[in-house]
Amino acid sequence: MNFLLRILVSAIAVILTSYLLPGVHIENFLSAILVAFVLAILNSILKPILVILTIPITVITFGLFLLVINAIIILIAGEFITGFIVDGFWWALIFSIILSFISYLLGIGNNDKKKYS
Repeated sequence: MNFLLRILVSAIAVILTSYLLPGVHIENFLSAILVAFVLAILNSILKPILVILTIPITVITFGLFLLVINAIIILIAGEFITGFIVDGFWWALIFSIILSFISYLLGIGNNDKKKYS
């Protein structure tokens, strides 16, 4: 149930981010849910592989290359989903930064569990 709630909140963040950026287009809320789901799958499977393969360049750039990895994952998600169009790499990079910020504001980024309730 927690996973479904995270996907819905992430879909809302995708919709909000697409409204803010003219280079990112999303057709409807169903496409946003698919984007959130595909991003969750790609972030859990593909991102760790890319991070391990790019450790040297990530160290050299003090971790900023991780933003490039996020943009690549968003571009890959755009290839899988027909209702989600990203106009280029720079829009994907900006989309990933704003999506992370909005997701954090909506509560997805807060992984702190209350230990003492």
